[in-house]
Amino acid sequence: MEKMTYAKSGVDIFKEERAIKGLVSNIVFNRKDIGRYMGGHFAGLIDFNDWFLVLCTDGVGSKVKIASAIRKWDTVGIDCIAMNVNDAICVGAEPIAFVDYLAIEDPNPEITREIGKGLARGAEIANVSIAGGETATLPEIIRGFDLAGTCLGYVKKDELIVGSRIEQGDVIIGLESSGLHSNGFTLARKIVEKRGLSYDDEFPDGLYEGRTIGEVLLTPTRIYVREILDVIRNVEVHGLAHITGGGVRNLLRLKDNVRFVLDDPFDPQPIFSFLQRNGNVEDREMYQTFNMGMGFAIILPKEFADDALDIVEKRSDERVRIVGYVENGKGIDIPKLNLHYE
Repeated sequence: MEKMTYAKSGVDIFKEERAIKGLVSNIVFNRKDIGRYMGGHFAGLIDFNDWFLVLCTDGVGSKVKIASAIRKWDTVGIDCIAMNVNDAICVGAEPIAFVDYLAIEDPNPEITREIGKGLARGAEIANVSIAGGETATLPEIIRGFDLAGTCLGYVKKDELIVGSRIEQGDVIIGLESSGLHSNGFTLARKIVEKRGLSYDDEFPDGLYEGRTIGEVLLTPTRIYVREILDVIRNVEVHGLAHITGGGVRNLLRLKDNVRFVLDDPFDPQPIFSFLQRNGNVEDREMYQTFNMGMGFAIILPKEFADDALDIVEKRSDERVRIVGYVENGKGIDIPKLNLHYE
């Protein structure tokens, strides 16, 4: 069987990185109050007296195609909120407001109503207000619909977390994902469709209690706002990473002169082994495309790890544990799989 990769499915993350660098190289900041441009990090900052205003933007991606395939649109709004607020908290910010952008081929009220349900639910979980949005009917551009949004947050300047304090001896705490979240769906869809499977097929081996493949793939992105804010308000934290597109390589956004060693990673949920088996996808590709069971990471001094674990366990029902540590060196290692990323 041919080995499938994200690049072969149509998304080359390394080409994307080069394209982003080209885009950013031509951006000029016209205001003196831009505190820092967080190129490569998870959010951008605007100087606001003793605070930074935090802005980030993201979308649901091709996960919306599965929603349309099985006519279930009530969760993609949660994904849209999650992908943004989870980025905002990576700099220690509290998200406060959100605006959405829906580009659609045909403004079907049934679809928009269900999307709205998800947006409302995501905002409730994240404790943000939806301040507005835009719906654009673009039949000559869009096939189906695309859903994206922008999040506004804030953080005191002396409480900003950008990874600069990460050092040898820190530990990495992983928070469980709910599944694929909203990344890697171009590859996931190609695997399902190339194997001749249907999104309406029951997930094999009874692993998801009678749910279909499409329903499992649509599991909403987990929102980590409340537990992460509790952690950073109570213990010393050196770095925070949302494990999204690029998989574990997102840790490289935090600091480039240390090595992140994931010596006890989570066992990925069955959806990942299903995709890997049916797509003949190598481990290296899986861990740089999908979150592989870990949706968020906290890097902090070892002496604060137990307190942080207690806070997360009290706040949520996801698995959480120490998954690794920081040492001198460079890149990311997953020893049990003999994987190294730089």
